[in-house]
Amino acid sequence: MSLLVVGLSHRSAPVSVLERASLNADTQVKLSQDTVAAEPATEAAVLATCNRIELYADVDKFHAGVAELSTLLAQHSGVGLEELTPYLYVHYEDRAVHHLFSVACGLDSMVVGEGQIIAQIKDSLARAQELHSAGKLINDLFQQSLRVGKRAHFETGIDRAGQSLVTFGLEQLAAGGDVQDWAGGKKALVIGAGSMSSLAAATLARAGVREIVVANRTFERAERLAQILTEADDHAVTARAVRMDAVPHELTRADVVVSCTGATGLVLTAEAIGQAVEGRVGAPVADASAPAPKPAAPQAPAGTAAEDGCPVDLAAVQGATGFSVMGEAAVAGMDAATLEQHAAWVAGATVDRRESARRTAETEARTPEDDAELIGALAATAAAIGRVPEHRKPEPVAQIPRPAPALYLLDLAMPRDIDAAAHRLAGVRLVDIESLAEASADAPMAADVDQVRRIVSDEVAAFGAAQRAAHITPTVVALRTMAADVVAGEIARLDGRLPDLDERQRGEIRQAVHRVVDKLLHAPTVRVKQLAAEPGGAGYADALRTLFDLDPETVASVSRAGNSTDEKDRPA
Repeated sequence: MSLLVVGLSHRSAPVSVLERASLNADTQVKLSQDTVAAEPATEAAVLATCNRIELYADVDKFHAGVAELSTLLAQHSGVGLEELTPYLYVHYEDRAVHHLFSVACGLDSMVVGEGQIIAQIKDSLARAQELHSAGKLINDLFQQSLRVGKRAHFETGIDRAGQSLVTFGLEQLAAGGDVQDWAGGKKALVIGAGSMSSLAAATLARAGVREIVVANRTFERAERLAQILTEADDHAVTARAVRMDAVPHELTRADVVVSCTGATGLVLTAEAIGQAVEGRVGAPVADASAPAPKPAAPQAPAGTAAEDGCPVDLAAVQGATGFSVMGEAAVAGMDAATLEQHAAWVAGATVDRRESARRTAETEARTPEDDAELIGALAATAAAIGRVPEHRKPEPVAQIPRPAPALYLLDLAMPRDIDAAAHRLAGVRLVDIESLAEASADAPMAADVDQVRRIVSDEVAAFGAAQRAAHITPTVVALRTMAADVVAGEIARLDGRLPDLDERQRGEIRQAVHRVVDKLLHAPTVRVKQLAAEPGGAGYADALRTLFDLDPETVASVSRAGNSTDEKDRPA
């Protein structure tokens, strides 16, 4: 077995990186196809969810496999390999199995114990089977992971350790209050009609919202979801479908918005949200966290602007508390050419004693050499992007009380559907993947998690033993086939030497010879299967082939026949 997984998730990468690296359905297909076309890999499957992107493959070389899979992930995600590499994790063989089984049980989810990942693994396997990129190893692995995930939820209380991402998000919107009390009587707009949006719509319906409007780019899918919601027996809700161009109007009517689409750009801008909320909070919508008026910068001390040869207007930057006149504030917004001149000036200039005496305690800790090094780094950045962006200390936030939310937004998409700037709008509460990650970091884990971990460990050991035993099975089959051929040849020779034997006698002789061969082979073949199932038992197949001089092509043909039979198996 040479299973390899390379990926990144909410545990290894910030949401901003996950958002940029997200893969749409077409890209996932192309990634799978390109992986099996690469030299080190023979099988592949992609598992892409809101908070993880993982590439599973059967490879014949570890180091070459890691390099190839990492490169492919970078190419298809659009994030450069150098930038992506620090956030990637690699699991190999038993550790890769352990990782997927843990994912299937919800142990690696943002909300521990959520069960939606099982459906996502099932979809990933179905896609790999449809593309013919899943062979025996990927099929066995993913199907077993589905069984392990279901076992964990059936035998333990892992569901009590956490909820689905949707439920957790709604709890965050309710700010710790009861979700049903919060949702009762509200109007909801659900954007998207995929699995996550459908789950969100059903959860809102059960929570007691009065009306659900479903918007989707494919109107027929929105209609189908609205019909399912209307006909469901476990709640009473009015549901209807609209086209995407009706979203701005529906936004003005909605109390709650849940968005989870596959769009690559924003679905809801802060401007559109502000227009929809305006008037609901009793005053024009304003940025509730807008900075206080900036105090006027003090005038530069005499002589400051006369620094010999300095290409920067130092008088304009004296108010940047915490930075020296040769530091970062002095070069904010400067173009690359001027910056290079300034860096050269800093490297050769000395600082006036009077200027040093005026610095704050924080600034005094910096030396001209420190500033020269900083500006040198900034010069390299400016050479790449053409200008250094402004970088100032945070301004004090005005203590403006926020009104009660008039519009609740839940963004479950990756990349995000809703402009993060909506966080700052008065009368708006936005919960997205990033804020969910922060909120779930301190979520308590139930005692059942330990039981699930034991289940995962047991299942990993059983899966490894089964794979190792399966590895030697073709060799054992080839050995018995060779023995049967030897028996058949000797019986044929006996028929030629003793032509007077009747059919009953010939039958007795055949059975006797077969019994002798079976008894001689029984103990060694049973024992070699047991030994092969143990860690490090892969060498027994090679020993068996060598001892009995088995034809490698015969063994390979048995393996191919077994694989073609296994491909008929599909997840239920």
